[in-house]
This record gives sequence, structure tokens and C-alpha cells, in this order.
Amino acid sequence: MVVSGPISPGQVSFLLGVIPVFIAWIYSEFLEYKKSASHSKVHSDNNLVELGDETIKEDDRAVLLEGGLTRSASAKFHSSSIKTNFIRFLTMEDSFLLENRAVLRAMAEFGAILVYFYICDRTNLLGESTKKYNRDLFLFLYALLIIVSAMTSLTKHNDKSAFSGKTMQYLSRHQTEEWKGWMQVLFLMYHYFAATEMYNAIRIFIAAYVWMTGFGNFSYYYIRKDFSLARFTQMMWRLNFFVAFCCIVLNNDYMLYYICPMHTLFTLMVYGALGIFNKYNEKPSVMAVKILACFLVVIFIWEIPGVFEIFWSPLAFLLGYTDPAKPDLPRLHEWHFRSGLDRYIWIIGMIYAYYHPNVEKWMEKLEECETKRKFSIKASIVAVSLFVGYTWYECIYKLDKVSYNKYHPYTSWIPITVYICLRNSTQQLRTYSLTLFAWLGKITLETYISQFHIWLRSDMPNGQPKWLLSFIPEYPLLNFMLTTAIYILISHRLFELTNTLKSVFIPTKDKLRLSYNFIAGVAISLCLYCISLILLQIPHSTV
Repeated sequence: MVVSGPISPGQVSFLLGVIPVFIAWIYSEFLEYKKSASHSKVHSDNNLVELGDETIKEDDRAVLLEGGLTRSASAKFHSSSIKTNFIRFLTMEDSFLLENRAVLRAMAEFGAILVYFYICDRTNLLGESTKKYNRDLFLFLYALLIIVSAMTSLTKHNDKSAFSGKTMQYLSRHQTEEWKGWMQVLFLMYHYFAATEMYNAIRIFIAAYVWMTGFGNFSYYYIRKDFSLARFTQMMWRLNFFVAFCCIVLNNDYMLYYICPMHTLFTLMVYGALGIFNKYNEKPSVMAVKILACFLVVIFIWEIPGVFEIFWSPLAFLLGYTDPAKPDLPRLHEWHFRSGLDRYIWIIGMIYAYYHPNVEKWMEKLEECETKRKFSIKASIVAVSLFVGYTWYECIYKLDKVSYNKYHPYTSWIPITVYICLRNSTQQLRTYSLTLFAWLGKITLETYISQFHIWLRSDMPNGQPKWLLSFIPEYPLLNFMLTTAIYILISHRLFELTNTLKSVFIPTKDKLRLSYNFIAGVAISLCLYCISLILLQIPHSTV
């Protein structure tokens, strides 16, 4: 087996951490098997009720495999102090391992998936092939997916609005998840087939994701008024837990996965905008000042020459990136380019979220109008939307990518607004969604990150994925089918594991426990890193 690139301290640290976890999990499974076997021998006839209770407990813990840790298992994990739990883990105490078998299983599975990432992307155990674009095949595959989705997963929803209590379904969760799903499929196919002619469309899709960051986070904080540390930490965990381990195991810069720092930044900005003086968020004048302040901050950092480099240079160690194919570009070039393209659209998402209740009320009144008047108003909205969309397409979208990028920050809201108007033009359109795309929309973060390593290949740290992972050489469609099935399965599993481990390590109502967990995590990481540095120096000292 040939490994591309030297072994990094982070990779050694990962192995030092995951190997004991894997051993502990295997031993816990052995203990459970031993316990079940002895239990069935001794009490085979007399204690069927107790066996039923034990089965219930086992099923309770096994819910982890379905994507979530049970409350009982989580409570057991949190019932003891961190120091006590750590000592019990190091000493391989039987009762501790049995109590936390589900947690150990989740951690071991997460580690095994990351090892699979490394094998697929950084070794020669699996093959690679070149990307080939065929427009006919590209459109055929996407149209086929839409048809299958429409035939099997078209679903009517009757959820009530959080604002009006009625089933308006305007920009509902089902709708936005579906939106993310069909965009993500095109985004991934764009990478897989190297469909460069779709570049401008992909820019719009990414802008739509950022728009949803502003819209979704604003809606949550404005309605729930939950600015707690636990909620904030959960959001940061969701956005960065998986990608952090990918950076460590694959020895990549954070900015290689640029979607993650972008969404993290704009989530932080929404949180800050609504969190500061949040008691006054109900006042329209205060909200207007906050939104104006957001625009001014963006203008100051991104529009005034030189300010961006000065402002972000202290974080160059985190946001810097050097593409091996373009080593002469400044370290912050990628961050400047990616964040700059969508610097305004998150604020537009906030504005749309703020006026969401007003639009819903107007739509309720529109649905109550007489049929002729309702039809004429809706027809006018559709006609105007189509005209604006067509004008944007002819004047902006059809530009070459360099020219288009100059207009994108100021015009990306146009196609997004057109889509929203058309998608919500009738009650029937609003209440139905394709749940297959909605399901894919829930795992967009995992599919985005995983594509780099188990669907495509880069072969080197910080390299762009220019090749396809190949299981079946000379059979590109069969290989596409197999690698895609494994890729989607693993992405969904990663989504479940991320949420499972979040419930274990981020308590929702215990700030002290949360801070202890954070300090313990940092301390353990530093210890592992120091040990890895020492281990990597041993070969040099013996030469």
C-alpha cells in the first residue's frame, strides 16, 4: 500500500485516540454477549420477565443505530464526573463499558468511517478514473431522479404555521429541505461530471444555501428567543464537528471545505445581530437598525480595499488555504473570493424571515378572495416573476463566469426571489413536496464534505478532487452506481452519528457540564498532540 504524503501529528493523534475507543467498544460487545449468554443459561425458564426488561434496555440503547442516543444512555454518561468517567474508561471497567456501549459504538463507527475516507483518498488500494462530461447523460440522470422522486415520494403536508396556526406552508421546512435537496444533487453532479457549463447555476445554488442560513437562523432566534450557550454550541457542532476531523485525518486546510467556514461565519453574524440587545428585537426600528448595521459591516470589510486582509489576517492560520495547483495565490485569496460572492445574501434571508409573518397573512387574505380576483393576482405575480427571471437570465446569467462573478453578490437575490414566488404561487404547490429530495436536503453538509474523499479523489493534502473514485474500472456507469450508493449511505450515517454524539457531549441544560466537556476535550486533544509529536521525533533521533 502506497500512502500519499507524510504522516502528520494530527493523524497520529487521531489514531492514538480512536484505537483505545475501538478496543473498548469491542470489549464492551464481548461483555454484553457474555452477560446475555450467562443470563440466558441461568434464567432460561424462571426469569422471562427480567429478560424482557433487559431486551427493552438493549433496544433502548440500540436506538443509537437509528440516529439518536436514548435519554437513559445519555443520562448514564452524564451521571458521573468527567474525571471519574475518564478513569473508568482507561481502566476498562466492565460496568462503565456496558453502560456506555452505545456511545463507544458510535465513536468507533465514526472513527472507522474516517479511516475509510483516508483509504479511499490517500492510498493506492482503490483505483481512480478521469471525469467525463456528457450533457445528454447528465440531464437524463437528473430527469430520471425527478421522475422517480415524483412517482414514489410526492407527499402532501398539513403542518400549521408557527405564526398564523394555519396550513399555509409558505417556505415551510418541507419546502426548504426539498429545495436544498434538488440543488445539492445538481451541485454534486456538477463536480462528478465536471459540468463546467453549469458554473453560474452552482453559484446561485450556493447563494441559496447562504440565504437559507440567514432565513433559518433568523426565524429560530426571532421566534424562540433562545440565545443560550447550549443552542449556540449545538449549531457550531453541527457545522464543524465532522469537517474538523476530516481536516485532521486528511491533513487538509479548513478552507478546502469552504461551505463550512462560510456558513459558520454567517451563522455567527445572524446570532450576533439578533443576540445583541435581543430584548428589543420586537421593535421594528431596532430591527431596521440591526439590519442596516449588518449591511454596513459587510460594506466596510468587503468593499473597502485593504480592510478584508487586515481584518482577517489574525485568522489566516484557520482560514488560509494554498491550492497545490495555484501555490502563488495569497493564503486568504480563497476565503476572500468565496465569502465575498455571498456577502449580502444572508442579510436578504434575514429580511425575508422578518417579513415572513406579514407575507403569510397577506397570502391568507388572498386565498379568501373571490376566485376571479385571486386568479388575476396570482397570474400577475407569476407573470412578473417570469419576466424578471427571464431578464436576469438574458442579462446576467449568460455572462462568462468572470463577468458573472462581478455581478453575483448584488443580483443573486433575484433568481432566489423568483423561485420563491413561483414555488409558492398556489396552495397546491405549497402543500406538496418531494420527500426524496427533502431527505437528501437534510444531509447536504455530509454529502458536500464526503464527496471529496469517497466519491471523488484528490490524492494529496489540500488538493481539489480532480479524479473519480473507481471500484469497477472500465465500467463508468456501474462504478457511478456503486460508489454513489456507498457514498449516500455513509453520508446519512455520518449525519446520524454527528447528532448522536452531539446529544452525548453537549448537554442542553447544564452549562457547567458543557464547559467541563469543552475543557476536557481541549486537554485530551493537547495531550494526544504532544504525544504524537514525540512519537514522530523518534525515527529522526534514531537516524
